[in-house]
Amino acid sequence: MNLNFKLKGGNTLTANLFSRPHLADCIPDLVAFARGEKKATLFIKGGTLVNVVSGEILPETSVAVVGTRIAYVGPYVEGMIGKETQVIEANGRYIAPGLLDGHCHIESSLLSVTQFANAVLPLGTTGGFFDPHEISNVLGLPGLRIMLDEARQTPMAAYMQVASCVPATSSEFETSGAEFGPEEVAEALSWGPDMIALGEVMNFPGVVFGDPKMIGEIQAALRAGKLVDGHYTWPSQDPRLSAYAAAGVTGCHESITKEDAAARVRLGIYAKLRRGSAWHDVEATIKAHTEMGLDSRRMLLVSDDRICDSLKEEGHMNFIVRHAIQQGVKPVTAFQMATLNTAERFGVARDVGSVTPGSIADIILLDGNLAEVNVVMTIARGQVVAENGQMTIELAPFEYPAYAVNSVKLEKKLSAADFVIKAPVASGTAKVRVAEVIENNVETKEIVVDVLVKDSKLDIKPESGLSKMALFERHGKTGGSAFGVVGGVGFNRPAAISMTVAHDSHNVLVIGNDDELMSKAANSVIGMQGGIAVATEDGIVEFPLRLAGLMSTEPYETVVQQMKDISGALVHAGCTMNYAFMTLSLLALVVIPTLHISDTGLIRVSESGFERVSLFVE
Repeated sequence: MNLNFKLKGGNTLTANLFSRPHLADCIPDLVAFARGEKKATLFIKGGTLVNVVSGEILPETSVAVVGTRIAYVGPYVEGMIGKETQVIEANGRYIAPGLLDGHCHIESSLLSVTQFANAVLPLGTTGGFFDPHEISNVLGLPGLRIMLDEARQTPMAAYMQVASCVPATSSEFETSGAEFGPEEVAEALSWGPDMIALGEVMNFPGVVFGDPKMIGEIQAALRAGKLVDGHYTWPSQDPRLSAYAAAGVTGCHESITKEDAAARVRLGIYAKLRRGSAWHDVEATIKAHTEMGLDSRRMLLVSDDRICDSLKEEGHMNFIVRHAIQQGVKPVTAFQMATLNTAERFGVARDVGSVTPGSIADIILLDGNLAEVNVVMTIARGQVVAENGQMTIELAPFEYPAYAVNSVKLEKKLSAADFVIKAPVASGTAKVRVAEVIENNVETKEIVVDVLVKDSKLDIKPESGLSKMALFERHGKTGGSAFGVVGGVGFNRPAAISMTVAHDSHNVLVIGNDDELMSKAANSVIGMQGGIAVATEDGIVEFPLRLAGLMSTEPYETVVQQMKDISGALVHAGCTMNYAFMTLSLLALVVIPTLHISDTGLIRVSESGFERVSLFVE
């Protein structure tokens, strides 16, 4: 693997410059600076500090950095700057800690870890708590290790979680490329201090009902001294939320109302308020603070899933902080919710989340009104890595093993006949369960629709407002497939979309209203070894995602354009939902209410847990 990166201009530096030494190893240099025996390596002079620890805005503040850590914060003092010191004249600009994403799936950006870093560092995100359960469901522990190793070769403070949901439910309900249990969790958590926690426990019914595998994974994390993240979608007033908290889960991002957020905070669970590309929950959930008056220190701002073109058009944590401020949150409080609160939740506030002596120098400079969150410089572990929206260093691409870019093990060429759904009657209509998608929401609504039947087959046309959905197992295990019907997609002409991004088992998902086009789209993504394809009578638009069928190996700007092409093709076919691809990719996420599809059939989330239901209603 290439362990080098290049400064723009041709200077080559080794990747160990991105190391983050332990505070204990830095103390001699930090105190030597205090004695005047060392000069700052980087000095920010005359800024206005956003002090997230005290909740104050402090003018005329300077920051001295020695190596990777902050040695001094306060008024300007003569003698701290030497001949080799890099001096940054802040000229009153705001100095704030680098932004942290408290819950994020890098895979959802469709970018590699390196390209994700290129995308978010100029936006002020210097770190995050990443749950790579997408690649883990495809490649298992080797996939998780790829994410960890690549993240370590970027300037980000990238804390990884070991996925708890491989698969998200169990092999009874879905087929993934791997399976994790307590032993895999324990192994991954031994890989280093940047393996920070057990990822979101999506099988919350399994926790409540005492599933041995799920309980064992939580126990393995707790015994390793790590934290446990949550994903709970039963009603917040349900007393079983207490059982979830009692099991050691201390963070959850599935709040969609202010009452949801309040219920979690009251039980000691950090409420992660989500503003993804297509999941717009902050506006409602932040009212637990702005209207109900709850203390914000147990609330985090998170992205969960932000796709590449959303990062380009809207931003990342800078956008989410700005959005929270627009909902009435004080600016310094909003910054706390994306820095110190996040660091404290994960137990790493000694290293990240504030501009304080001893902390790693992850710092951003902001221009203009603080509420605008206009990041003009990003410093990561004491080095300027981005300025005025552009990276100032060049990161070398990561080299992936062959198995990681050849993960689609579905060799059968599909035909139109493979998408026929046989009906229980020869003609007339049949009552069908339909998963109705909801724009800007992770959930679906289950409705029953009378669907036309012709020659003993469902006859779904564009004018019906419905589409078929099919899922084909692609990990080379069962060869299973299943079929369903989806509403709200919006296709108003013959069209189909196929994708290997189909949370969370990431089998081949196909949605469409024309069997021939569905087969063309599906064969396209299989032939590309993963990706997205939209087929209409005008042709096919393809977007390869070679890395586990989830992420592109291309540069950030290229990926953004390819995603825009897919979005344009969807709009052309009548699908105009906001970031429609993200919503459609969740149709296979069977742990989300209400009705979704897996390779074993239609799965419903009910009060008693997960259940398989028939497509046809008697």
